[in-house]
Amino acid sequence: MDTSETRGAEPTLYIHSISPACRLLPSSSQWNSIEVNFNLFPQTRNTWDYESIPSRFSKSADFKLTVINKKNFKRFIYASLAIVSLFIILCLLLHFLPNKNRHRGATKDLTLALKQALIFFDAQKSGVLPKDNMVKFRGDSGLEDGNKSLVGGFYDSGNNIKFSFPTAYTITLLSWSVIEYHPKYEEIGELDHIKSIIRWGSDYLLKLFIHPNETSPGSATLFSQVGAMSNNKTSTEDNDNCWQRPEDMRYTRPVSSCDLNASDLAGEIIAALSAASLVFKEDNKYSTNLTKTAMELFDIVTKDDPGFVQGMYTTKEECGGQARGFYNSTGYKDELVWGGTWLFFATGNTSYLRYATENLFSAKEEEVSVDKGIFYWNNKFTANTVLLTRLRFFKDLGYPYEESFTSSTNNVDSVMCSYLSPTMHKTQGGLVFLKPDQYAPLEYTATASFLSKLYSDYLALLPRSSSSCTDGTSFSVETLQDFSMSQVNYILGDNPMKMSYVVGFGNSYPIHLHHRGASIPWDNQWHSCADGSTWLNSEKPNPNELLGAMVRGPDRNDMFLDERDKPWFTEPTISSNAGLVAALVALHDPPHSPASSLNGEYLLGIDKSGIFHNIHLIIL
Repeated sequence: MDTSETRGAEPTLYIHSISPACRLLPSSSQWNSIEVNFNLFPQTRNTWDYESIPSRFSKSADFKLTVINKKNFKRFIYASLAIVSLFIILCLLLHFLPNKNRHRGATKDLTLALKQALIFFDAQKSGVLPKDNMVKFRGDSGLEDGNKSLVGGFYDSGNNIKFSFPTAYTITLLSWSVIEYHPKYEEIGELDHIKSIIRWGSDYLLKLFIHPNETSPGSATLFSQVGAMSNNKTSTEDNDNCWQRPEDMRYTRPVSSCDLNASDLAGEIIAALSAASLVFKEDNKYSTNLTKTAMELFDIVTKDDPGFVQGMYTTKEECGGQARGFYNSTGYKDELVWGGTWLFFATGNTSYLRYATENLFSAKEEEVSVDKGIFYWNNKFTANTVLLTRLRFFKDLGYPYEESFTSSTNNVDSVMCSYLSPTMHKTQGGLVFLKPDQYAPLEYTATASFLSKLYSDYLALLPRSSSSCTDGTSFSVETLQDFSMSQVNYILGDNPMKMSYVVGFGNSYPIHLHHRGASIPWDNQWHSCADGSTWLNSEKPNPNELLGAMVRGPDRNDMFLDERDKPWFTEPTISSNAGLVAALVALHDPPHSPASSLNGEYLLGIDKSGIFHNIHLIIL
């Protein structure tokens, strides 16, 4: 989504298109987009790259005041000035007097928020649902996907499509949060729950990779998507133009497939299977199967054979052409490094670490400027440097990794400094806008909150109380924690709208989510595409509450429109909720049980050594 402003002209908004299902397809410039002039925005200059909805506050108001008694009026003025002065003095005292507890703790119930955020994934499941599924308005769906070979997985957002790329990222991130903070999950009774969510996803990811066979040893396949947008121009029924519950789908659901040149998709699947293998390390058979598949895939997509070309999955029409408008990839080296790093943790084999460290600089060069310092489904570089810094801090492997480890730590410090910098784009309400030219800030905010709290825990475990920035300043562990907590508190309701952006949390939250399953009644009736369109365009609240779903969030003015036909405000995704879950568990209080308090590694609720479970012997 871009805007353009010319002298003396109305602001103009450029978009590719808005489908009948109201999914916004962003444009990078005016030359490959259609022009839409809404005439809704105030005529004030703004250095940001897109315009926002107007402020909810009026600019001025006219009053008619008649003074009858001047003496009493003067007394009123003097008394008012005295009260205002006293109020200002009190505010200044509160601001400048030391307060060790200020901003240290959560203002919200993080246990409740975390439990709810996990339930959202139960609502996104496709396939034959477990009998104890916690979401009562969902049933079995997608039972013919891939001629029954691709049943399962998750719908990525409010649509009925299963995208492999964000699904793999989601499983990697959720697994990472369990590997680091499983004592906290166990303390609040959610460890089995999140492991069941991860297993649901990893089971599906195993189906996406078709191994080479004996008759065609060089061939292998990755499935990138199930379901399509406007797959048949003569049909009126497909995901693009049919607003229908997953359970009611009767239209054809094509499958998109890739060869092994889809390096980014392969790398993320490798990372997900490897990270999940650590989550299920006590189930040796399943963990071994995950690791074995990841190793086989890694060997194929990183082979140094003449003629083998690596690339992005969205550059090939039959592979990621449909996904391009939703999950367009801008590089692949960060995913391959990401996959190699996680595969090292899963196996202890230093050849994977060698690959990751030797290709780290290439991944950094490939990082596009608008993604620098941001961790999300399209960019793993910053998160990868956090993992390598973890190795440097707690499992120093020495030569030949020092240079990569040191540069990784410098990068992490630089990113943390940027989060805390006065020049960081923030709304007046305090929300960091890591991509100030776009809507949907909460996905990036959530992962920034997770990484900053996680890194503060690493520093505390060393123990170190602070770290340095390149400009000579420094940041403390407490400052990082304050930043992390402030962003989560904003998401949960400490914002100018006084609204929680997580459904079901707090007294005020979105009730018109852009989500097919939540917006159509669960009434034992089959609803046609026409029936669904009625609900899409209805102003009534969703009949089903999508508990725990985090919407895309407000705009740069802290404004949010709770309207179903505006997905850039009201659509949830599994990838963004994965970031929310990771941030919530990182910020959650450590376990209080006597057993955990005796173990120094668990004092912060983090497992310092668990990720190194398979690193036994280092052979150079």
